[in-house]
Amino acid sequence: MQVAKWGNSLAVRLPASVVDALELREGDEIEIVIEAERTFAVRKAAGIDDLFARLRQFRGKLPADFKFSRDEANERG
Repeated sequence: MQVAKWGNSLAVRLPASVVDALELREGDEIEIVIEAERTFAVRKAAGIDDLFARLRQFRGKLPADFKFSRDEANERG
């Protein structure tokens, strides 16, 4: 893959084999994830249906002593 200038940003053109393997279409969201030093993976980002399905898996599965802390959730690290 080649990195090219696109306005003030950089862009990567995905080879057809990656597009086909991930069943990508124009407008799809993807994630580029660093897996190890100088190694990355490209994956199709989860759609809204996928996100809701993942949320439903957690329904009723929080520990009985779980307490939500708004302050802790909003801490900046």
